[in-house]
Amino acid sequence: MLENKIVYLNGEYLPLAEAKISVLDRGFLFGDGIYEVIPSYYGRLFHFQQHLERLENSLAAIRLANPYTSEQWHSLLEPLLDAGRNQYIYLQITRGVAPKRDHAFPENVQPTVFAMCSDIVPFAGKDTGIKAVTMDDSRWKLCNAKTITLLANILHRQDALDQGSAEAILVRDDYVTEGAASNVFAVIDGILVTPPKGNDILPGITRDVILEIAHKNHIACREDIILLSQLKSADEIWVSSSTREIIPVVELDGQPVADGKPGPVWQQMDQLFQAYKQSL
Repeated sequence: MLENKIVYLNGEYLPLAEAKISVLDRGFLFGDGIYEVIPSYYGRLFHFQQHLERLENSLAAIRLANPYTSEQWHSLLEPLLDAGRNQYIYLQITRGVAPKRDHAFPENVQPTVFAMCSDIVPFAGKDTGIKAVTMDDSRWKLCNAKTITLLANILHRQDALDQGSAEAILVRDDYVTEGAASNVFAVIDGILVTPPKGNDILPGITRDVILEIAHKNHIACREDIILLSQLKSADEIWVSSSTREIIPVVELDGQPVADGKPGPVWQQMDQLFQAYKQSL
């Protein structure tokens, strides 16, 4: 039962139903915190150090000290894993419980650390592809930090769902940034392209793995800006994330992408990605 699932909260492992925080926690009041999502395949955390580096960068962006070392994080998370399942760790750190609601950073407050593990559920559209819509990126200018203030992303994603699509691909000043909950790739003139890292996209770990695999297997690729017009005429479009991996987009804004089927570059990359997971 879900309520009996064991989670970690501030130094304790306890059933989810018993995990409680104060209403004065700044994560609850202000969204003052960050999070990280780490896949685990049969008990092995996927690219753990890279996820911790991103965690450290997110903490630095909101001026919050990392409460644990890499070794401590691993020891803390390992008891939540099941060696017989494909799962993901959800890890959240907030600035903690302050004595009063005040925008200014409180002094001498311990951060709230929460972690739980859930099964990775195979994404229904992975093999057949999904529909996506483009929309103006209304988010703030610190998208490279994985903060828990995700309301703008939620509204974008829900807008896409309301239009019968699975993902929103966001555009800022006519340039593609990323999906509401994913990074974006496109095959343009035979080259795999993804927007470069910066404050307007989250530096996805799966994104980096895809580029690494492409380089090792001589798949032409580059990090470069993607104009909306280039996206609309691309041979293939993908979105990627830690829990959904690599998903082909077969329809964009009501129009088919190429022949409306997952493309050959995606098929090759998906096979290589699955083999790469097994090799680890």
